[in-house]
Amino acid sequence: MPDLTAWPAVDVLAAFRTRTLSPVEYLQALLDRIEAAQPSVNALGDVYANAAMRSAAQSAHRYAGKDGGPRPLDGLPVAVKDETEVAGRRTTNGSLLWQDHISESDDLIVERLRDAGAYVHARTLTPEFSIPFWTHSRMWGVTRNPWNPAYDVGGSSGGSAAALAAGLTPVATGSDIGGSIRMPASCCGVVGFKPPHGRIAVAGLYGRDEWSCVGPLARTVRDAALVADAVCGAHPRDPMSLRQDMRVMPTRDDLPGMRIAFSPDLGDWPVTEEVAGACESAAMALRGRGAVVEYVNMVIPRALVRTASDAHYGHMFAADLDRATAGRTDELNPYARNWLAAIRDAAPPFLAGREAEVEIADRLGPVLAEYDALMCPAFAVPAFTAGTDHTVVPFTLDGLELDTFHDLGLTEVFNAVNRCPVLCVPAGRAASGVPIGVQIAGRTMDDPTVFRIGAALEAVRPWSLVAPI
Repeated sequence: MPDLTAWPAVDVLAAFRTRTLSPVEYLQALLDRIEAAQPSVNALGDVYANAAMRSAAQSAHRYAGKDGGPRPLDGLPVAVKDETEVAGRRTTNGSLLWQDHISESDDLIVERLRDAGAYVHARTLTPEFSIPFWTHSRMWGVTRNPWNPAYDVGGSSGGSAAALAAGLTPVATGSDIGGSIRMPASCCGVVGFKPPHGRIAVAGLYGRDEWSCVGPLARTVRDAALVADAVCGAHPRDPMSLRQDMRVMPTRDDLPGMRIAFSPDLGDWPVTEEVAGACESAAMALRGRGAVVEYVNMVIPRALVRTASDAHYGHMFAADLDRATAGRTDELNPYARNWLAAIRDAAPPFLAGREAEVEIADRLGPVLAEYDALMCPAFAVPAFTAGTDHTVVPFTLDGLELDTFHDLGLTEVFNAVNRCPVLCVPAGRAASGVPIGVQIAGRTMDDPTVFRIGAALEAVRPWSLVAPI
């Protein structure tokens, strides 16, 4: 009997269309896997088994030619990050403050997924208010890496990445304001896409936040492209959303003549040899698909990125959270409370942040003018230990204490240069068994190229899809 929970989403949908697999049969396999693996991984919050089964049965009718026939993603279960609003369901944001919050409407990515025929079967865990690059909270406990439970899954879309690696969902959603899709993708050995700002519509305040976006996580490049193509495009509730019609599903996985730059550390990040080596090996493997891959000597100073990010977070994200948690900060997790206190004191002037963004773009621009894409690590280390709050317990590397919000993620660079599409894909594995991911950053608005490069890497260096739990 094949393990249906390891199947790529594109194969699941193909089997639905030929009626060799029923949406009901597939969902039951997922629910069985959730029952078996969720207790050890803790990737999911609320699971909607009964409602999901009704949705699966309705999809089965459409595949049988009833009710107007199937839609592009009909019958595909999606796990949605517990930060994203789902109508009639609670959205906790990983916080005890929001444990009883019921959403009145769908966020736009959920609306688009439903319109395409998909349905939500579970919520994926996030640290409180999606703040740190790890996933644990007083609300939900510790999420553990399916490849080695002693390690964390990254954050803040850690539950989505862990659920994919554990076989609990075929695709998932995430959000990314500084690396929150790409960090977990790296730690869990899955694919994560940070789209250019405006490619996937977001309503309200964060639709106007140029650093922030939502996007898909999946186990394969084609699965990530499948979801990205289904949810992209302009929406009347997001005036920043892009009207350009663009599809990213790769039609080929060779790269003849394509020029790719590689940097092991962006010139200033303390990347471990294990991470740098895995990412370098992955990048150089693309020469076997016809690409010209060259090392580039570039420097984007961490201090510069910190100025940009502290200014941005301080004047928007942290200000919003301050308002939302006013008078109740004693109920927050220590990391949330500590981060908010620190950013209040550290936020540079708004103008200084914008000037830093310009300098980051000026340093990155010449590289992307000469090359079709830039590859670099997503995370300087494979993963943190599970359950550790590094605002309380200092993180040290080679005897040096590092700021886990700024010194380890090579991701914020591409939130500052927010029109660059970035795909994070598996590059290798650490000695601990924890995966290592590599970022593929494209020229502004050139989403198809990063997916084509990702597909080429997947072809030449295929990765494991589901952890053996």
